Amino acid sequence: MWGLENVSHKNLDIWVLGIKLSKEIYKLTEQFPDCEKFGITSQLRRASVSIPANIAEGAARHTDKEFLNFLHITRGSISEVDTLLVVCLELNYCKSADLEIIDKLLKEIYNKTNALIKRIKEKS
Repeated sequence: MWGLENVSHKNLDIWVLGIKLSKEIYKLTEQFPDCEKFGITSQLRRASVSIPANIAEGAARHTDKEFLNFLHITRGSISEVDTLLVVCLELNYCKSADLEIIDKLLKEIYNKTNALIKRIKEKS
């Protein structure tokens, strides 16, 4: 396996960062219009939560192939969050300054996810 068999997903940097990202998304979306409660607010929150959730689920599978699959899904969720934030900016639900921490977290999670994917592939 990927060399971390006895490590909990809670000890993975990308999982910890994913939790931080989700918290930031929830804080950001509190200011969104009520009419978006079941629209972009819900979708953005679900996509952000899916990042650490997929990392956790993949780590629990204990095979490289399955973990890689969930890491690829994680990258998709990162791109989904990024795209939804662009829409939020275009709709003036937030300002660029509101997204500084979130953008930094997204980039860091994406880069660390890519590095973990590469590490797993090299070990396989």
